[in-house]
Amino acid sequence: MMDGAQARVEVLRELAARRYDDYIEALEELVNIDSGSFTPEGVNRVADRCEARFRAHGWSVERIFHRPAEGEPQLGDLLIGRLEGSGGPRVLMIGHMDTVFDPGTAAERPFRIADGRATGPGVSDMKGGLLLGFVAVEVLQEAGFGGFGRITYVNNPDEEIGSPFSRAYIAELAKEADVALVLESGRENGDVVSARKGVSDYTIEIVGRAAHAGVEPERGRSAILEAAYKTIALQALNGRWPGVTVNVGVIRGGTRTNVVPERCVLEVDVRSPREETLRAAEAEVERIATEHTVPDVTARAIGRAWHRPMEKKEGGARLAALAAAVAADLGFELHDAATGGASDANTTSAAGVPTLDGLGPVGGDDHGPREWIDLSSVVPRIALLAGLVSRLGTL
Repeated sequence: MMDGAQARVEVLRELAARRYDDYIEALEELVNIDSGSFTPEGVNRVADRCEARFRAHGWSVERIFHRPAEGEPQLGDLLIGRLEGSGGPRVLMIGHMDTVFDPGTAAERPFRIADGRATGPGVSDMKGGLLLGFVAVEVLQEAGFGGFGRITYVNNPDEEIGSPFSRAYIAELAKEADVALVLESGRENGDVVSARKGVSDYTIEIVGRAAHAGVEPERGRSAILEAAYKTIALQALNGRWPGVTVNVGVIRGGTRTNVVPERCVLEVDVRSPREETLRAAEAEVERIATEHTVPDVTARAIGRAWHRPMEKKEGGARLAALAAAVAADLGFELHDAATGGASDANTTSAAGVPTLDGLGPVGGDDHGPREWIDLSSVVPRIALLAGLVSRLGTL
């Protein structure tokens, strides 16, 4: 059944088409579950359905309970499925179960189909892709293809908050993988993703001196004024290095209009497409945080590196080219692109594993009320993923 590359993709597409109705039914069920990152009971309801699908198709399953440190929120379970093959490349696939939406969102605007699109909270980011990973492997199983060493499929509960629980597991699993395939939705124009910016967040805490603003303002040291100087300096970093962005997104400070503000906090987002320039930008942010214009203030920068850059290197470029070749055999054109958002692909790429992202169905308006996937893309993208896995041995 799997003889010849052209015959193979035709068979895979036919098998994918047979599973379309099952895909839609399962997707509706997933989308109508509220599974925001901080709604662990909802994430675990999604995990229950994923675990059942793993077990029904011969995967071994590891389910890891999140044990938060004191003061940290409870998160959902991390689910890892493993499927043994007859030999060949070791494949790491990743899809996340969490969304950005609050409880009650699914009831307010449940899964709907209209004008060739499916809508609902998390349909694009990324329940459509999460489910597509299962169906693509089931298509390979039905076609009798087992030419891989092992497929490890991570269903993580916390990607939308930077994968603080699952990132270490993903990094460890990447050590055992030859390629990583991340199933976020394809771009609106159908592109897959071969590069993503790295992201670091900073909280800058500034402490000045409070005083009566009308009686003795000279005794005060305004933390807000210092924050203003720092904001201007931080925003000026935009454009210093190609593709690097710095954004002061939140400012909090002061208590009353008649008090020289003693405290102010800045929250800063730093992004770069390259590791070298991300490190340079991080160093500048830290310098600006600790140098002062207003006398006698103190400040500290608390940094959190969410993701290192996913740079398009030789292995990733070959993987993107292979995906384009599979798409051509399926009868459509496929290109790869860079994007400013981060995902778990940053983690696998930083671990040195050739990585390709955006392999889910074509979608858009993520994180918003109009989030959608193009239903006409579902069968081709199932066949694309299955075909890509079937040809990994040619890399």
